[in-house]
Amino acid sequence: MENNQAGCQKKSEGMGVCKKTSIGGQALIEGLMMLGPEKQSIAVRSPDGEIVLQVKDRSSFANRFNIPFLRGIVRLVTQLKTGVGAIGYSADIAMQEEETEDDQEMSRFDRFAERYPHIMTGFALVVSLGLSVALFILLPSALTDLLRKVTGFGAGEQSGGMALALSFIEGFVRIAIFISYLWLTSLSKDIKRIWMYHGSEHKTIAAYEAGLPLTVENIRPMSRFHPRCGTSFLFLVMLISILAFAVVGRYTLWINILVRLALLPLVTGVSYEIIKLAGTYDNVLTRALSKPGLALQRLTTAEPDDEMLEVAIAAMNAVIPENPDSDRW
Repeated sequence: MENNQAGCQKKSEGMGVCKKTSIGGQALIEGLMMLGPEKQSIAVRSPDGEIVLQVKDRSSFANRFNIPFLRGIVRLVTQLKTGVGAIGYSADIAMQEEETEDDQEMSRFDRFAERYPHIMTGFALVVSLGLSVALFILLPSALTDLLRKVTGFGAGEQSGGMALALSFIEGFVRIAIFISYLWLTSLSKDIKRIWMYHGSEHKTIAAYEAGLPLTVENIRPMSRFHPRCGTSFLFLVMLISILAFAVVGRYTLWINILVRLALLPLVTGVSYEIIKLAGTYDNVLTRALSKPGLALQRLTTAEPDDEMLEVAIAAMNAVIPENPDSDRW
């Protein structure tokens, strides 16, 4: 692999990037998940300092399902499911302690979770999606309708200039809630460590894309900001939703919410195609599209330490394919 990377580096001298990879990851509790075209890996630093690495074949369903504007929502759901399971696994490794006699007696909940892990993963996925919908769909719409009721602004209008203005207000409220949420969570010491692992993921991918051998020394000076990050994708979803929801107008609170939920797959699909386009080309337009997401990564990434980079290297090496063309973006 080092020979391939070295050759790639020579070809890319003066360009900074050898290739754009489709390999991506997710920060976990004291670790990282990496998703390659064929393999999925989870690397976690255990309490005794060792790196625990889990590698398995990746389901090919999402990669086979490559229909534009539909592939985005399919990949989002499959990666959410994979990510929820990975977080649970990393928590088990990172928080394991010596068993006491009391710990050996499992509760009914623990026994159920151990026996039916898929049910628990599904439950966690539903809860996380429900909270996201409540925070970023229901709450902005409810606050905007409250504003209309209190001020009388756009009252009774389902379309037209006033309704359009209210839809834009709702969109900006949604973005404000999103940014506030990221900022508040970044104040937590535990979340800050997750953001540091997120930074290690971006740095490692950047070194790989530059064709450098994956060593701590090569990765350390790399940027922690990456244009094809999930943060950028989520912010793009927020922007596209402003335009989409403005077109359909405003109705009663619950009809507004149902309409927005119905449009969410379309918004996600369009956002995915735009982020894919922005990641493929480098011009004035794509750089402008990437800037808001890169700015937000100041909240969702942090500079990692060398031990975190070692975890990222272990996760990354496990998913790099033998065929260097199979992971091109």
